[in-house]
Amino acid sequence: MLASTTHLVLIPSYNPGPKVYDTVRAARRFWNPVWVVIDGSTDESVAGLKAMAREDANLRVIHLPQNVGKGAAVLHGLDIAAAAGYSYVLTMDSDGQHPADLIPVFMAESIKQPDAMILGMPVFDASAPSIRIKGRKISNWWANLETLWAGIGDSLFGFRVYPIAPLRIIMRRHPWMRRFDFDPEAVVRLSWRGVKAVNIPAPVRYFGAEEGGVSHFNYLRDNVLLTWMHTRLFLGFALRLPLLIKRRLAGR
Repeated sequence: MLASTTHLVLIPSYNPGPKVYDTVRAARRFWNPVWVVIDGSTDESVAGLKAMAREDANLRVIHLPQNVGKGAAVLHGLDIAAAAGYSYVLTMDSDGQHPADLIPVFMAESIKQPDAMILGMPVFDASAPSIRIKGRKISNWWANLETLWAGIGDSLFGFRVYPIAPLRIIMRRHPWMRRFDFDPEAVVRLSWRGVKAVNIPAPVRYFGAEEGGVSHFNYLRDNVLLTWMHTRLFLGFALRLPLLIKRRLAGR
């Protein structure tokens, strides 16, 4: 497969467990190039991923020595990607939950609609914890309110294609979006900038510990983070409301 000069796959990774190797291999099977940003991992995946990169010229591993959070790791990758001339990144988690076989579909839609962000709409199976599904409904409701229902199908699902330039501008202007709050805040603020959301269904799989699954989600910490995020976004929404109404009416 020839390497794309515009679109790359970017995988932030923090102590991902053994699933990361299957994730990276699958991503490489369906796209070229693939970059992994090691976000201060302390497990054996650091050596393992670097060994994979030595055997694959189209796999790049970027190693951050300290854990800075998912959003900060993505931003680090965005900066390097922009400097290398790339315009879009498809982000996906390193734990095997996201469908690598849909990478070409998402990339093709991004090429077809270059001014849009291509968002995965998760299709859950029986492996999905019910508390996680219920919790994301709350976040999704707030994200849609904050954008006047501009079309964000799911605010939390991290399998998506971002246009690099507007996302870097947003993240440089705001000191937040550096940890678990990255995905929902990114789509809300991109929507505020007029970046259209295009939603594509994508299956998601939760792996149990016996299957090698690893989760860093902390129910109390991360929900407090999301609550603070939606509080500041709602304040921003209130300030932008006249503009958002005008844009919606013009769109009709």
